[in-house]
Amino acid sequence: MSVACGMECVVVLGCLRWAWKRCTYIGSYDSVSWPTATAEEFDPVPRVCRIILAIYEPDLHCPKYAPAGGYRLNPDWVVKRVSYEQTLGHAPPYLIYLDHDNREIVMAIRGLNLAKESDYKLLVDNKLGKQMFDGGYVHHGLLKSATWVLNAESETLRRLWEENGREYKLVFAGHSLGSGVAALLTVIVVNHGDELGGIPRSLVRCYAVAPARCMSLNLAVKYADVISSIILQDDFLARTATPLQDIFKSIFCLPCLLFLVCLRDTFVPEGRKLKDPRRLYAPGRIYHIVERKFCRCGRYPPEVRTAIPVDGRFEHIVLSCNTTSDHAIIWIEREAEKAVERLKEDGAETITEPPKIQKFDRKETLEKEHKDALERAVSLNIPHAVPADNEPSTDDVTEKSEKEKSPPRSARTNWNEVVEKLFNKNESGKLRLKTDVSAVENDPAGSADK
Repeated sequence: MSVACGMECVVVLGCLRWAWKRCTYIGSYDSVSWPTATAEEFDPVPRVCRIILAIYEPDLHCPKYAPAGGYRLNPDWVVKRVSYEQTLGHAPPYLIYLDHDNREIVMAIRGLNLAKESDYKLLVDNKLGKQMFDGGYVHHGLLKSATWVLNAESETLRRLWEENGREYKLVFAGHSLGSGVAALLTVIVVNHGDELGGIPRSLVRCYAVAPARCMSLNLAVKYADVISSIILQDDFLARTATPLQDIFKSIFCLPCLLFLVCLRDTFVPEGRKLKDPRRLYAPGRIYHIVERKFCRCGRYPPEVRTAIPVDGRFEHIVLSCNTTSDHAIIWIEREAEKAVERLKEDGAETITEPPKIQKFDRKETLEKEHKDALERAVSLNIPHAVPADNEPSTDDVTEKSEKEKSPPRSARTNWNEVVEKLFNKNESGKLRLKTDVSAVENDPAGSADK
């Protein structure tokens, strides 16, 4: 009897310890060891957030829902606005903005609309391991949406880039559902810049705001030099590997779902998660906006931490009353603006002295962090991870793009064919990477389907 009572006490104490650790875990712990971002690298974030918010406005000349300080956009520079009626459910609404002040061509894509069935269809068009792409796995429905957008707008983007001296940056930005589409748009474009007039990798950027998990870990690290994910403290979407379709099916009982996911993940070892090539992650370099502290009320002046994590990449569910509010684009824009102002103030305090990190040195630091993350992925045996030496540098990609001749302007690119160039079909009709096919031919023992 005493043994049974002792066992019960051990179990109860173990459960209490687990509950205490989970309930006291806050979002800022995910990035506690990360360095602080600089004002220069984070400065575009509030601006792209405002462009995303502008999609919700029916008339930018007479805005109804402008954030504090306004949109700070020139409505005459809006090249194109596309609504649900025009996308026919293939993609969320988006906006193309020609930003002459910052020399950027921005394509902004809005987030999930709970009232639109077409958005749910995009989410449910996926199964674990359904879509292989570029040496990894991606969300099938979001990839189809990105391909559709390129078929519809690639000529517009190419024309704008060429008409502005082939010097403007091409920026893809999206929130929530739109962040996944924007990230996969970026992956396609940096691999096939010749189809957009030869735009080099160095001029392509993506800002995934409150990002969806849309690509496998090796791809998330591989494209960290061009994709940046912005996460506000406790945001739930970047932290749960539960398929997007299940998350938004349970949107009205989200706390229950997050608790169950948290309980399930307790019994899944970290190594097992990393070894699963089909597991999807938030893309690219992560910028974490932290504004709350443990057992403290209210919001503190936000700080921005940045890194390219490989292991421990936002794997902990945060049981917080702010998990959904931190996902809202209006809050992210507000806190990002405060963060930029604070970073600039910190820089202004040392205006009479040389900056601690020179502009050129910071660029080298970002490149070194990317290479270190690639090497870290290889050392952890992440499936399909590629060493840094095998990745083309920005200079190599730029030189290659300049040498390649762009197709005639009269020839319209079929992006479905461009994307499918990476695949072959086996006898069962499943898609398989060409590199995998050649490897199988050389190694009969590896003929099993991936």
